[in-house]
Amino acid sequence: MVERRPWLDRLSHLILIVGVLIIAFPVYITFVASTHTAQEVVQVPMPLLPGAHLIDNYSTALTGGREGSGSHASVARMMTVSLITALTIAIGKIAISILSAFAIVYFRFPFRMVFFWAIFVTLMLPVEVRIGPTYQVVADLGLLNSYAGLTVPLIASATATFLFRQFFLTVPDELVEAARVDGAGPMRFFKDILLPLSSTSMAALFVIQFIYGWNQYLWPLLVTTEENMYPVVIGIKQMISGGDAQTEWNIVMATAMLAMIPPALVVMLMQKWFVKGLVDTEK
Repeated sequence: MVERRPWLDRLSHLILIVGVLIIAFPVYITFVASTHTAQEVVQVPMPLLPGAHLIDNYSTALTGGREGSGSHASVARMMTVSLITALTIAIGKIAISILSAFAIVYFRFPFRMVFFWAIFVTLMLPVEVRIGPTYQVVADLGLLNSYAGLTVPLIASATATFLFRQFFLTVPDELVEAARVDGAGPMRFFKDILLPLSSTSMAALFVIQFIYGWNQYLWPLLVTTEENMYPVVIGIKQMISGGDAQTEWNIVMATAMLAMIPPALVVMLMQKWFVKGLVDTEK
């Protein structure tokens, strides 16, 4: 019998509330700063209540009508680039990884495990080790300032391949035998049985990889030099030019708030599938 202690429940809720407030306070400050003028933001102390310039600041950010130094690219364009990049990376990683894992688990060919470990070993290589040669290849192919240059080098994923492989190993052999008896070929088995079973895992990976693609900074910083190809994360950095007097912090904060919306929506809309994909073990 579990003994209930009301004071312990209240303490745990209090700790959770304090944790939420600590995490949410910087977001609130960002929102407040995005509703004031640039002069009001840099004054000491900064106002802690929303101002009257919310619509003006967000309109200026979306259309790129800034007057200060730094990047003047519109946030709408930057968010479009980020959205295309994040979707391409997420969908590409899942497609390539699930097919790779399917081949490794269900096909018998020479050096099968050698290929798997060659993929897995790439997890041990730091990004800094690979980024120089990768940039040289992308530059030689003329893919700088392009969606292909932003996404193709980031599509392969050893982590996703490993996770799908481990998932496929838990699929009962009886399903494979039943499909073989029914005359289903490999791709029919993959499409009709493995894909439906993997739907929650794909959803969980999609959320993770979408956020990964949306928040990319180092690689886009190298391969983009034109404002119309800046992702929103790079755009925020390029808008910050020098001292506080030269930076329109209200527009920067409005851009930061807008940049939070797509990944937050993905997490909220796919939360059920995301949690189920991480904890569900039924086949």
